[in-house]
Amino acid sequence: MLAILLGVGVGALMPVQTSINNRLRSSVGAPLLASFISFLIGTLSLLVVTWISSGSPIPNFATTAGEPWWIFTGGALGVVLLTGNILLFPRVGSVQTVILPISGQIIMGLLIDTFGLFNSPQTPLSAVRFLGAVAVMLGSLAVVGVVGGGRRREASSGQGPAIWLWRGLGIVMGMCSASQVAVNGRLGRALGSAVEAALISFAVGTSVLFVLLLVTRTRWRGLGAGPNPWWMWLGGVLGATIIFSMALLGPLIGTGVTVVVTLLGMMLASLLIDAMGLLGSPRRAVRLPQIVGLLVIIAGVALIRL
Repeated sequence: MLAILLGVGVGALMPVQTSINNRLRSSVGAPLLASFISFLIGTLSLLVVTWISSGSPIPNFATTAGEPWWIFTGGALGVVLLTGNILLFPRVGSVQTVILPISGQIIMGLLIDTFGLFNSPQTPLSAVRFLGAVAVMLGSLAVVGVVGGGRRREASSGQGPAIWLWRGLGIVMGMCSASQVAVNGRLGRALGSAVEAALISFAVGTSVLFVLLLVTRTRWRGLGAGPNPWWMWLGGVLGATIIFSMALLGPLIGTGVTVVVTLLGMMLASLLIDAMGLLGSPRRAVRLPQIVGLLVIIAGVALIRL
């Protein structure tokens, strides 16, 4: 039960991190640059924590001898999700940018648990777990405004069959996110430390983003005009906490359950941020279908867990 509550808390940090990173982006101008800064701060934070906890800032890579190469790809999978959001939003709209990765997360999470992919603990896909996944999906649709008529369907800027390629990318992004949980969990088991696994994941992600900055020739444009709040630098610290917790929870409760409980926390925190206008976000009223959607997600999580 404590692991479930931790997963909900971790999920609640995700929209907070997104809001903070958006504020950083508005100051530095370039989304990739903001992401790189966030990843770099997270890497440095985890470096300090690793140094304090193990007496050395460098993980013991000797314990990974004989492990498959893909255990080091968690950071790259995270960058796929992050960069995909940047590419997807202007082409399919905000609603589909939320829904498509969620679909991919749930699908891949259940596949990982059912078939034991990435050497994860295997959990058979029962009818109850399947119904739970469907409930989580329907609840998510209600929370983002697709169910209940609270939001018009957004017109995408893509035309013809090409739009389905972008929608496919959205599914792949979610599948990468769920895979990252399993990959980092396996790396954490090999290292004997979820903190060290998170450090490696963040270091790989930071390196990938640095290469992307060089390829795209993104330049530092300063911090813009006006005051910049101190908390806009905390996105990387929250991201490090999220990745560490995911690496810890994956082997304990399974990838599928980790994905859906963090999804519950993410939806709950998103509604609170909207309702209260926190972290500079515009204030939006929370509607009844969204509350019902949250309750449906909770029911779905319970079914999957049972």
